[in-house]
Amino acid sequence: MSNLPLIFGTLGPIFAMILLGSGLRWLQFPGDGFWPAAERFTYFILFPALLVRQLAIARLTDYAVGPVAVIIVVLLLGMTAIVYALRPWLKVDGPAFTSIYQGVIRFNTYVGLSVVLAMFHAEGGTVAALVMAIMIPLINVLCVLVLSVHADGGASIVGVMRSLITNPLILACLAGIGLNVTGIGLPWGSAVVLDILARAALPLGLLAVGAGLRLDALARPGLLLATSALKLLVMPGLAGVLCWLVNPGQLETAVLVTFAALPSASAAYILARQLGGDGPLMAAILTVETALALAMLPIILVWVI
Repeated sequence: MSNLPLIFGTLGPIFAMILLGSGLRWLQFPGDGFWPAAERFTYFILFPALLVRQLAIARLTDYAVGPVAVIIVVLLLGMTAIVYALRPWLKVDGPAFTSIYQGVIRFNTYVGLSVVLAMFHAEGGTVAALVMAIMIPLINVLCVLVLSVHADGGASIVGVMRSLITNPLILACLAGIGLNVTGIGLPWGSAVVLDILARAALPLGLLAVGAGLRLDALARPGLLLATSALKLLVMPGLAGVLCWLVNPGQLETAVLVTFAALPSASAAYILARQLGGDGPLMAAILTVETALALAMLPIILVWVI
């Protein structure tokens, strides 16, 4: 418990930024049109810049990439099996089930990188980038497959592949790793440019998280709490067990469990709207999970540390 002041001191500014974004959206400042544009700018420009910078200059051989990949694959497939096993008990239709699934399996990259960089510094940020390089493609494939089977819309294999090969976060991870392994690094002053862009990524991303909260969408509280329990309790618990079995290293374990405990991301709502999922339920899940994560993350970090 001696780590509590450090944890609350670290998480406090992160949560304050989320609450500030929510307050600004409520005050309609600087306007409703600002937030979708800010999120797109962060997603396509600022966040990729952060990932490229982090991976291009990292010493990747210092980290247990193989064990981390094994843990991520088993974790995501294990949670998929758990959600499917609970579907009869949840008593929901196909579109609602896809929203529950996305609420359990996805994670908010803005919150995750902010927490990891604040708690575990540059080394933790590198491990987080590696985790994202593995998790993001697999999560997108799983979510689109589930939506294609259970939602009212439909998704083709071509559409899945197109979304993967054009995903800016995946492309940024691949670019950063490519610059690293080829020995090119960040030449011609690009490190300074990427550093400036990266500094803007997390604060703007956190404000956008807060602005995306929808307090008017909180229907079906039992279903929302069940989904949140799977995401914020069961998933980090399973990640902890897998890390104990595989033993990837202390820093890798800390980052993996932290990412497993993150709330879902706004991309889940966009995907639900595009592919026939339950959009209002997805928005409610995002809101409840983000609010509960404010209380749960300090507890998870105490356990991790």
